[in-house]
Amino acid sequence: MPDAAVAARASDSTRSGTAQQVDVAVVGAGFAGLYLLHRLRKAGFSAVVLEEGGDVGGTWYWNRYPGARCDIQTIDYSYTFDPELDTAWTWSEKYATQPEILRYLGFVADRYDLRRDIRFGTRVTQATWDDSSERWQIATSHGAPVSCRDYIMATGCLSSPKPPEIDGVKDFKGQIYFTGRWPHDGVDLKGKRVAVIGTGSSGIQSIPLIAEQAAQLTVFQRTPNFALPAGNGPAPDDRKGFFETDRAAYREQARWSMAGVPYPQQMDVSWQLSDAERRARFEKAWAAGDLVHILTQLWADQGVDVDGNRLVGELIREKIRSAVKDPEIAAALSPHDHPFGAKRPCLDTNYYATYNRPNVTLVNLRQEPIKAITSGGITTDKRSVDVDVIVFATGFDAMTGAIMAVHPISGRGGKSLSDVWAHGPQSYLGLTVSGFPNLFMITGPGSPSVLSNMAVSIEQHVDWVVDRLAEVRNAGFTTMEATEAAQAGWERHMADCATLTLHRL
Repeated sequence: MPDAAVAARASDSTRSGTAQQVDVAVVGAGFAGLYLLHRLRKAGFSAVVLEEGGDVGGTWYWNRYPGARCDIQTIDYSYTFDPELDTAWTWSEKYATQPEILRYLGFVADRYDLRRDIRFGTRVTQATWDDSSERWQIATSHGAPVSCRDYIMATGCLSSPKPPEIDGVKDFKGQIYFTGRWPHDGVDLKGKRVAVIGTGSSGIQSIPLIAEQAAQLTVFQRTPNFALPAGNGPAPDDRKGFFETDRAAYREQARWSMAGVPYPQQMDVSWQLSDAERRARFEKAWAAGDLVHILTQLWADQGVDVDGNRLVGELIREKIRSAVKDPEIAAALSPHDHPFGAKRPCLDTNYYATYNRPNVTLVNLRQEPIKAITSGGITTDKRSVDVDVIVFATGFDAMTGAIMAVHPISGRGGKSLSDVWAHGPQSYLGLTVSGFPNLFMITGPGSPSVLSNMAVSIEQHVDWVVDRLAEVRNAGFTTMEATEAAQAGWERHMADCATLTLHRL
């Protein structure tokens, strides 16, 4: 449905100055927001979803850059709450593209008639807890304000683009694009001199396709990331066979697995295996093109022991050296500053081989930092590069960015969430914050979310929140709030868990 037509479906009441009265207000119409609206309706709550974009999709509405795909196999990157929905949609590829994921979310919205309770083109500008009425008062950029008992942030972990911190951006006379806010009608880069700044997930996915169009591509990299080939195509026969044979068992195993994908727990540690056995396991994982496989199925100590992890890292660096012809470029693309898996690795399609193209240049910002962006290009400590287009693949203000974009969020006694989180976010379960009654976050900071399959995490978090709201209502209470002691206990628990892994490094 066209954006304008979708936005036009907002009810007349939202155009007046009178506050829209609902039980629950949800921010965001992505994977989490859509499932929240469905669950809230079934639980008997009135709800409205406030969405800045022109249609459903969340991060998949905005992230339209070349090569954008999910990095979890789409057979797993799906809703599981309705068995009929599970059989009604068939993915075309092992890793679906952004357009197909967006079509899927639109299909879900249509199937459950969700759009009628979504206000598109509406950004939340302020959220204030009223102690006297025990309700949240929500100010919006468009239409009526909202008054609600419960306020749920389904804004996503990776949805607020991180602005560049480089002098001279406004001086550039060419075209500037952000992977996180790519134009909906696409960009023609044919024959252009293009600079891409950043080699995280969006950079790794987009660089090979940009290189095919551009006359000259210059990649500016500060920190290399681990990437492995996606090997995209139809869903693997073994995974598809298990799924089709018993969908219920497959989904149940995923819910209780460590990563949200039904793989068995690996028990062998690295030193129990010979060099040949380790290499065989690695080659199988590399060929599988599956992040969860390579993160969990090599040996049990790869995520907790420096030596066990170093073995994985060196095998991947060996692959990089074999793919990239220039040894100096291969070395620059090889990560050494973090253990494998301590940062989420990336899936790629011909990423490393792209640096063998004659029209592609890598600038190592560790050796020559960017000094400034000028009217005609980019200047480093060692050179000036003239470009027509700059693509910022600089990622997102992760975890807290989209939450803090609503400013201020004022809780009990007028305290501001930005002040409470001034020295870092604190939460209970990553879902609630002490001092902010009836405020909930889905996959918020401090939750076990981005370390697993987000689709499974989202459903678990939504179910927890809606179940608690129903319990509070049925018990005759009006508010729910984490105690400071519970929140501190959760923070200690997270810290204790992290010290056992290489995420501490």
